[in-house]
Amino acid sequence: MTEGILLASSDTVDMIKGLFKYEVFGQEVWITTSHVCILIVWLSLVIFSIIANRKLKHATEVPDTFQSILELIVGLLDSVVEGSMGKHAPVFANWICTIFCFILVSNLSGLVGLRPPTADYGTTLALALITFVCIHVVKVRHQSAKDIWIDKCSPLPPWLPIWLPINVISDIAVPISMSLRLFANVLSGTIIMGLVYGLLGKFALVWPAALHVYFDIFSGAIQTYVFCMLTMTYITQSYGDS
Repeated sequence: MTEGILLASSDTVDMIKGLFKYEVFGQEVWITTSHVCILIVWLSLVIFSIIANRKLKHATEVPDTFQSILELIVGLLDSVVEGSMGKHAPVFANWICTIFCFILVSNLSGLVGLRPPTADYGTTLALALITFVCIHVVKVRHQSAKDIWIDKCSPLPPWLPIWLPINVISDIAVPISMSLRLFANVLSGTIIMGLVYGLLGKFALVWPAALHVYFDIFSGAIQTYVFCMLTMTYITQSYGDS
């Protein structure tokens, strides 16, 4: 395997590169390698979704290989969401499956020479902030102001809100911890692979494939699962009935 054109080069290991810039209201805005890689991942998922949609519209009783793979993927994702969120699964099943596919494909994109979009903190923070908004929207819609206040003051009585600042900080830390966990794990693998290809050059031909298996496939899949599980856990808890 050779180093991809969008992967970090040896002289700027894992640095995000600006490709071109334009002005918006007098401010310079850069299109970077992260934007390009996100676009490639997004287009890949859109094309796959269109093909899968057309295939399932003409599904047969005896499925072929592609239809079997689609049914297996959908069945596994639905079962994971239902097992974690219970009766609330139908509301968030599409969102969880979407971020699962996006994060997984982003993490695996290093196999084809791209710089994983999840190695950019702006990407992981945006995903975590969406989860953060979902958590508190659900909490406001399904819990009374009294219940929220009691929860924020726990474990002490609500008339003694000593723990209120700590609990508020704990809530704010949720998107930060989720985004940093995903970002740091993917970034570390990207930096290591960038160093391997940068230092060894043409000698890095076959054996780095083992490192790709770990950093891109194994670690990438694990981090995708962890992010989605945390998302489902936090949202389910915000209903206040579990």
